[in-house]
Amino acid sequence: MSVSAFLRVSTTATDLHRAGTFFHEGLGFAPGEEMRVDDPQWARLMGIAPTSTVRATRMRLGAQEIELVCFDPPGRPYPTVRAANDRWFQHIAIVVDDIDGAWSRLEALSPFDISTDGPQLLPANTGGVSAFKFRDPDGHPLELLHLPSGVGDDAWHHSEGSKPLGYDHSAIVVADVERSMRFYQNLLGFRYGGRSLNTGVEQDRLDGLTHCLVDVVALEPAEVATPHLELLCYRQPPCEVPVGDVDANDVESTRQVHRVDDLDRLAERLKDAGVRFVSPGVVTLATGERAAAIRDPDGHMIVLTQQG
Repeated sequence: MSVSAFLRVSTTATDLHRAGTFFHEGLGFAPGEEMRVDDPQWARLMGIAPTSTVRATRMRLGAQEIELVCFDPPGRPYPTVRAANDRWFQHIAIVVDDIDGAWSRLEALSPFDISTDGPQLLPANTGGVSAFKFRDPDGHPLELLHLPSGVGDDAWHHSEGSKPLGYDHSAIVVADVERSMRFYQNLLGFRYGGRSLNTGVEQDRLDGLTHCLVDVVALEPAEVATPHLELLCYRQPPCEVPVGDVDANDVESTRQVHRVDDLDRLAERLKDAGVRFVSPGVVTLATGERAAAIRDPDGHMIVLTQQG
């Protein structure tokens, strides 16, 4: 009854070709075949109108995968007021050996910067990583990440150059880190992977904010540790933009997609705990895959899947 693996991140896009070009040319993701989704059960899973038209593509970078989804009719546009501590914030951290070279190549596509003053070398208590945050053409946040020797999964330390290797984790902003840890560990079975309290001028530059004080907690699926989930809880500065539920077809929507080992029993446990469902319980898709969609305590959407 646990999440065994983080399968992919699923992100809403306004223009499938534009988004795919950005991820391929700027970040090295391999192009995927465009799919048209005509399954009413998939619409029920996503909580959207059954008459919606959906086109999607899955792209791979190393062993990791991202899904880009274009909805018609679309939902709400990405908010014009945006920051790194927004409650809907979710990014993937893309690992590179040469972060300066990777950023120089990406700059040609003119991404929207979040960070200031280039890639930042963070203090030793964070593991001494270097990072830079930016946005894709729709506004979704992303991060380039360099992990020094001995830090992170061993898979990240066997190649050289500026070519991205894969993504190490997906990070989400949460309001109460202890509450979120209880949700992901006690209900979904994630394992504790480590914790730090990040502050200082480097963190401010990384986030494009001032006077940052942020709890960072790594949580790993029960069987496959990479990619994992990262919780970001900003003690300072506070989030200034209120947010309600983000629907799947809203442009700022990004979903975690996880594999579970016993979906029916897990769904019952989640219902007993009062967890909010996006889908009407477990649904069976046209592919034979069974799935359910829920929201975590902050409203982040999670899709739980089990092969039929």
